[in-house]
Amino acid sequence: MIFNDYGQQVGQPLPDWAPRAALESTTLIGNYCSLVMLGPEHTEALYQAFSLAKDDSDWTWLGTQKPTSLKEMSDWIGHKSEDRGLVAYAVIDSKRQSAIGVICFSNIDAVNGTAEIGHVTWSRLMQRSVMGTEAIFLMLNYAFALGYRRIAWRCDSTNVASRSAAERVGFTFEGRFRQAMTRKQRNRDTDWLSVIDQEWPAINHALNAWLMPDNFTGEGKQKVKLSDFMPPRQPI
Repeated sequence: MIFNDYGQQVGQPLPDWAPRAALESTTLIGNYCSLVMLGPEHTEALYQAFSLAKDDSDWTWLGTQKPTSLKEMSDWIGHKSEDRGLVAYAVIDSKRQSAIGVICFSNIDAVNGTAEIGHVTWSRLMQRSVMGTEAIFLMLNYAFALGYRRIAWRCDSTNVASRSAAERVGFTFEGRFRQAMTRKQRNRDTDWLSVIDQEWPAINHALNAWLMPDNFTGEGKQKVKLSDFMPPRQPI
């Protein structure tokens, strides 16, 4: 514990702290996918990828309905790419060389070195694939390389898949904000998770090891589970 001159407990000193560089839509290249600035050129590919799902179940916890036409897809992309509060990426499948998902940085606070990963919209081509994990890894690696201190993830408390995906790649559950918002005429309790800079070196090592090509068969099946590489989760 740390105490000030008045005997009061205070936080860890950060004498050398300075605001970090802004997060930008810099192209991030991985082995299985790349992240590029989301734009109108991705409209048709994303529309086709999202249309592989024959219902709207992938959009239950998202803020909008699934686009049902190229015009709606274009508008959806435009809303995200023009939002100055977001850094919006299209996820490009390295084999297909086409857009198959979307992911964003949001609530970016360069002064305090914090940001969120959100607006995660995977098509059926990404779900339960190495590309989903690598896309999140690329964003975490980019932010922490710039010296960010905390990357958060939040999701509807009923979206078990989202929370599980975050915990799988190293995010720690922090707590639940009850009745934090409404979404599609429903109540939403929000679960918060995060990775902080002190945890990142060990998580980075684990993700790098799991993502190595020799950890996958020719059919893309993992040989060793990510959880086997991950460090023990520390209590908060």
